[in-house]
Amino acid sequence: MTQEIPQAPTTEPELSGVRNFRDVGGLPTVDGLRVRGGRLFRSGHLAHATAADAAFLTTLGLHTVFDFRNAGDQKLEGPDIALPGVRNVNIPLTDPADGAEFWKMVRDGDLDELRSALSGTKGADRMIASYREVVTGRTAEHSRVLHALAEDSVPALMHCAAGKDRAGISIAVALLAVGVERDAIEADYLKSNAPHRRYRVRRTSSSADAMSPEVMELLSPLFDARADYLHAAFDAIGTTWGSSERYFREGLKLTDETRERLRGRLLEGSA
Repeated sequence: MTQEIPQAPTTEPELSGVRNFRDVGGLPTVDGLRVRGGRLFRSGHLAHATAADAAFLTTLGLHTVFDFRNAGDQKLEGPDIALPGVRNVNIPLTDPADGAEFWKMVRDGDLDELRSALSGTKGADRMIASYREVVTGRTAEHSRVLHALAEDSVPALMHCAAGKDRAGISIAVALLAVGVERDAIEADYLKSNAPHRRYRVRRTSSSADAMSPEVMELLSPLFDARADYLHAAFDAIGTTWGSSERYFREGLKLTDETRERLRGRLLEGSA
């Protein structure tokens, strides 16, 4: 039986317990097509979704929710809510041991610790290195996601914690695979900077300057969506594989037939 795909919402919904939600439908491809609405969504985690949020998400006809958080993230925020008839697939794109102490410092550290770890370009440099690692070191995971989308997992929602970094890279990889223009991928990625989308920074430090302007400035590289970060991911593809075509063929093991099926799933006017 052919699954009926619901139309994309005409206006962006107001979800009170889910940050950074959006449909990537409408983005243009280099060959004149567009991403079909109602096929691919992105967001922050679903652990705090309200009953109203869940009711809305249920209307999307989702097949699969891809959760890119690791075990440490899930322990901190909680597991995703269960949506009726929707498959939840956890594919961690980072190791909980990598950076655990760093992120504990972000939540609990005092001003001197934050200055030491994040002053100058240290915060941005860390993010750039992370984006490169997720692209070059997580090819098996991204291959699994794209093969699933090509087979049966659409409509799909991809998320991590904030819906910015791991989900942002994964959405970018999926869009690049079907030929979406890089400028359009970047424009969608940068939407995560909108105030209503941004991850709510929580700090457990009880010091008077725990959320001071200086602290927030030091933390901003970690919670911003910056074009330089996405460019670093794309550059890593070029440096490692020479071209995006080789990346998809050799890095992610996608055949031409699989990519065509993926285009058929995600694009308007594609068979």
